[in-house]
Order: sequence, then C-alpha cells, then structure tokens
Amino acid sequence: MRRRIVSMLCFAVLGSSFALGRDIRTDRRDLRHDKVDRVHDRRDIRSDRRDLRADRRDVRKDLRKGNYKQARRDRRDIRRDQRDLHRDRRDLRADRRDVRHDRRDMRHDFRK
Repeated sequence: MRRRIVSMLCFAVLGSSFALGRDIRTDRRDLRHDKVDRVHDRRDIRSDRRDLRADRRDVRKDLRKGNYKQARRDRRDIRRDQRDLHRDRRDLRADRRDVRHDRRDMRHDFRK
C-alpha cells in the first residue's frame, strides 16, 4: 500500500515538473515572438512616417501647381496612412504590454 502511494506521489511530482518546464519554454518562446513583432512594428512605423512626409510634400507641390484633384487624392492617402500609423502604434503598445505580462508570468513560474 505504501509503495503505491509513494509511486503515485513520484508520478505526480514528476508530471508537475515536466508541466512547469513546458510552461517556462512556452513563455520564453512567446516573449521572443513578441519582441520580434515589436521590431517589425517599429520598422512599419518608420516606413509610414516616411510615406507621410512624401505625401505631404506632394500635396504642397500639387497645390502650388494648381492640381487640386491630385492634391485631394494625396490628402486621402495621408488620412489612410495616418490611420495605419495609429493602428501600428496601438499594436506596438499592446505588444509592449504583452511583453511585460509575459515577463511577470515567467518570474511567477520561476518562483513556484
């Protein structure tokens, strides 16, 4: 009877240690993916800012030349790029928050 109880306890402890190790690995992988996603978001934000500067320059040039129809198209493009920039910034904030939560969760897992 004791042998069964001891063997069940050993299996329970062994199983929980494997589960804890898997949980830590998935947290680390999730943290790496979030960091890579943040790098891509920053690159996308820089690209959007460059595009906005070029579109604003085109609008000024079109208005100077009197090409109002093209200026209207460029303004629409600017609004679209500004919305995209806002979404990218929001995504970057969410990723930053997710990294913070993942780090906290990983520290909590190590304390167990």
